[in-house]
Amino acid sequence: MSKREWVMQALRNETLEKIPLGFWFHFAADELIDGFGDPKVIKQNIEGHKKFFHDFQPDIVKIMTDGFFIYPNREFQNARTAADLRNVTSIGADHPWIREQAAFAKTITSLFGKEVMTFYNIFSPATTFKFVRLGSNNFRALNISPDTLLADLIIEDKEAVIHALNVVAGDLSLLARRVVEEGADGIYLSTQDVSDSRIDSSLHREVIAPGDYRVLEGAKAARTGRVFNILHVCGYEGHRNDMSHFVEYPAEIINWAAVFEGLPLGEGKKLFRGKPIIGGFDNTSAGLLYRGSKAEIQAETRRLLAGAGRAGVILGADCTLPRDISLERLRWVREAAL
Repeated sequence: MSKREWVMQALRNETLEKIPLGFWFHFAADELIDGFGDPKVIKQNIEGHKKFFHDFQPDIVKIMTDGFFIYPNREFQNARTAADLRNVTSIGADHPWIREQAAFAKTITSLFGKEVMTFYNIFSPATTFKFVRLGSNNFRALNISPDTLLADLIIEDKEAVIHALNVVAGDLSLLARRVVEEGADGIYLSTQDVSDSRIDSSLHREVIAPGDYRVLEGAKAARTGRVFNILHVCGYEGHRNDMSHFVEYPAEIINWAAVFEGLPLGEGKKLFRGKPIIGGFDNTSAGLLYRGSKAEIQAETRRLLAGAGRAGVILGADCTLPRDISLERLRWVREAAL
């Protein structure tokens, strides 16, 4: 059986004797670097994928988009007020940022797509807002978190924010469609709550979720055959989420920060109504996967599977792994997942 067929069994919620793994890394020296238009950054990313595939032989490939994190929409980047957000317009389907990512996706899927399923990383519209601010010296000088700024703007004029996020969602939806047309099996949509108590469940449903849905639907529009989208509810750097916000999202596979959020795989699978899941391990340099002994890591692997079962489960981590983790540690998980 090929790895594609094997993982497809997991995605059909079949019970497996041997459990596939889904781990990934950033390959650029700084994933937040604006590498759009810089062939050196893109080459580094491609070579990183190739080396990881050669060295570890992963069961699935998440296509890492280091160098493409910063969405190049000047109106969106420069907006300081809610009124400014009303002026945001699309970058257009033929923008080089979309074309270059389609070419990048084609390169990666042509290398590995016949052997393993591939999922293209795309950040949600609200997370895209946050990355634009994190990459801007002007906004760093304001000494305000991107989440607080986004919450301020929603409270000031939620319709303006909805407009801007819908424009961004339209562009990301075009990107999602293009990368699936180039061979990806789906997208890996990384999203979060707005980490601010003023943004409650009602505002999340009204302001944040529609853009996320639109991007997921963009991938599905690429072809009539089956498209599998992974929803990643990101707990990066201590970001906590209300997991109930994401239960209705139209994704086929769910990945979340199981350790950080305190929501084990088995409980999460129930919360997400039996959908296939990926994860289980802490992804940080303080976690067991990074620091534990072989015996400890393999015992944890067996414990995770005892709790989650073997139907519709892919073992992985809360998020991207540290660049310097030894691949031997992932092989220990593989041995114990038999």
